[in-house]
Amino acid sequence: MKNKDLVYGIHAIEEALDSGREPNKIMIKKGLGGDLFYELKKLLGPHKDKIQYVPAEKLNRLTKGNHQGVIALFSPVNYSDLELIIPGVFEKGENPFVLILDGVTDVRNFGAIARSAECCGVHAIVIPQKGGAQITSDAVKTSAGALNRIAVCRVKFLQDAIEYLKNSGCQIVACTEKGEKNISDADLTSGTAVIMGSEDTGVSPVFRKMCNQELKIPMTGVTNSLNVAVAAGVICYERLRQLL
Repeated sequence: MKNKDLVYGIHAIEEALDSGREPNKIMIKKGLGGDLFYELKKLLGPHKDKIQYVPAEKLNRLTKGNHQGVIALFSPVNYSDLELIIPGVFEKGENPFVLILDGVTDVRNFGAIARSAECCGVHAIVIPQKGGAQITSDAVKTSAGALNRIAVCRVKFLQDAIEYLKNSGCQIVACTEKGEKNISDADLTSGTAVIMGSEDTGVSPVFRKMCNQELKIPMTGVTNSLNVAVAAGVICYERLRQLL
């Protein structure tokens, strides 16, 4: 684990939170108390869904330093606000192109998706707070640094983000082998949000129902699906081809 992902000790974590860093997970020793801890808990209010109460042995395995009963894993990048990104895109005279990742949990796939997305001019990647890959140093490395250059919006509910994008004038597209139309037969140059599903189950039925259309990537081989990172790269480049 990279040191910059892991911060331990009450004061160090308070400083990281005060500086605006975003925690992925906060582990607190079961039964921990004291004035300093209660001050920290106040700061953790907006991040209470990231808190886990764990045995001291788990904390001791993560670091040999004086953790004071608290260890936090922080994202190496800062997250963006989708509701600030989209108006800014329109103000520049461009149509938004957004990737929504539904159940993509592998950090290497996530990093590879971000790399292709940044190369193709994707305006934002939307991920859920729970049930998706965390931004770690490994993800940033796999992305070749793209995660430092592209907006990543972490939202509590993907449904709300989809509704917001719909109301902003974006078409919602599911990229799935179940699609009836090829990606090259659809207009991806207008405002578009593409939902990419998990490796095992694809795009969730609840999100498929929210889509304007479902698109597939044509294939001729026996294998009936692509790795999600490869599929995301293909549809991103198809959108770029249409623009050029």
